[in-house]
Amino acid sequence: QLQLVESGGGSVQAGGSLRVSCAASGRSFSSYTMGWFRQAPGKDREFVGAIVWSGGTGYADPVKGRFTISRDNAKNTVLLQMNNLKPEDTAVYYCAATRMTYSVYATDFESWGQGTQVTVSS
Repeated sequence: QLQLVESGGGSVQAGGSLRVSCAASGRSFSSYTMGWFRQAPGKDREFVGAIVWSGGTGYADPVKGRFTISRDNAKNTVLLQMNNLKPEDTAVYYCAATRMTYSVYATDFESWGQGTQVTVSS
């Protein structure tokens, strides 16, 4: 398993941008599919997007065109760039890792970070 630590996030007004980083430690980072999930108060954890080892990405419909995920396998890091943020993007954002080729289900991800808060005000 990987150990994951998120950083970044914070507070921003609607229409602004934030970037969240995920630093991984452990073996074979490049072989993992990395995902981002978020959880708002009172709601279930939901899939945001994921990136496979080669850099291919997939996104949930609410964030398509606004969020971008990238990875640097040499530095064991994953980035979530969030643009044109909306109040409904307010949540705790989690980085996660899975050995599966690709998944949108939280239960398929075996390693998780501690989460970082993103707050978007109107």
